Amino acid sequence: MAESIAALRTSPVAHLAERMRDATVTGARGVTLTEWPYITMVNLRVDPSSEAADRIEKTLGTPLPQRCGHTAASGPHTVVWLGPDEWLLLSQAETAAVAAELQEALAGDPGSVVDVSANRTTLELSGPAARQVLEKGCPLDLHPRAFGPGQAVSTTVGPVAVLLWQIDDAPTYRLLPRSSFADYLARWLIDAMSEYRGPAIP
Repeated sequence: MAESIAALRTSPVAHLAERMRDATVTGARGVTLTEWPYITMVNLRVDPSSEAADRIEKTLGTPLPQRCGHTAASGPHTVVWLGPDEWLLLSQAETAAVAAELQEALAGDPGSVVDVSANRTTLELSGPAARQVLEKGCPLDLHPRAFGPGQAVSTTVGPVAVLLWQIDDAPTYRLLPRSSFADYLARWLIDAMSEYRGPAIP
């Protein structure tokens, strides 16, 4: 039954896959836009000084980040700081198994573990011109001196609130909008990319 339900899942920007491929630009001013659908996302709330936090860190194999913008990674997991006692776990592991392991680590202590995988999708913008595309609508200073690989913060791109995470020096960025705003953001990015390939896509 679970396999049947999974097979019926449709990402909020699946209908734009061809337009995203067509928007790809190659060369020195290249940029590509793709989607990473169905990434496991778990919202975690816990007192970072508690024994429960220690157990969660052992379960994840990495300390929980302690500062705004910081992330921590181990195996299939990346943990993103959202607040002094709040994190978002992004994982390639199966959602139910991850949530169950974290619930077990919490062991009934104060805190929460909530599967939010359906709440967001992930758009990946990569290439030499990726930063310039984002700078058209993001208020952050994205220059490497201020923002670099391994950093993730809540911000806006155009009018859309996102979690923005830089993966590498390519640069590659992953943008996590709410699913209901993903279509708008994907179209905004396609339009912003059009400068680097000629006329905008109609």
